[in-house]
Amino acid sequence: MPAKRRGCLVIELRQEVKDDCWEVEALYDLCFAPGREALSSYRLRDGVDPVAELSLVVRDQAGILGGAIRYWPVLVDGRDALLLGPVAVHPTRQGEGLGGFLIRESLAVAQAAGWRRVLLIGDAPYYGRFGFERLEGVVMPPPTDPARILGRALVGGAWDGVHGQVRRAE
Repeated sequence: MPAKRRGCLVIELRQEVKDDCWEVEALYDLCFAPGREALSSYRLRDGVDPVAELSLVVRDQAGILGGAIRYWPVLVDGRDALLLGPVAVHPTRQGEGLGGFLIRESLAVAQAAGWRRVLLIGDAPYYGRFGFERLEGVVMPPPTDPARILGRALVGGAWDGVHGQVRRAE
């Protein structure tokens, strides 16, 4: 993906590669509470590779990692879906809009790739600006607050009639 200008800063948005992994994991450790891998969403990720074309990183002109996002394949009611997360921005870069940039760009890539639906666990006031809404009847592994299960249809009606337990993709 080509470099983009955000304000006066030129950034590179590109697919995460193997050499990025240690740095991305360190960013997630920095941005999230200890024990993040004990969260219910991580049980859906165990033994499953993230969707490569949707796992993106943002680097500045010096090559310093500013943020990262990953997506994982899951099944809901036997239908394919994407589980967004984690998304993180380095604390020194927060407030610059990089998180929103990563979300918007990755959703556009997902839609172009033919994915129909995305879900995440998060705060509705924040993720609502990206088109996410509460999913009624979609159940994540416990303990997950049902009010934090949000979804976005990338194709009109993609969540209509989709209910049930979120399961790992095989």
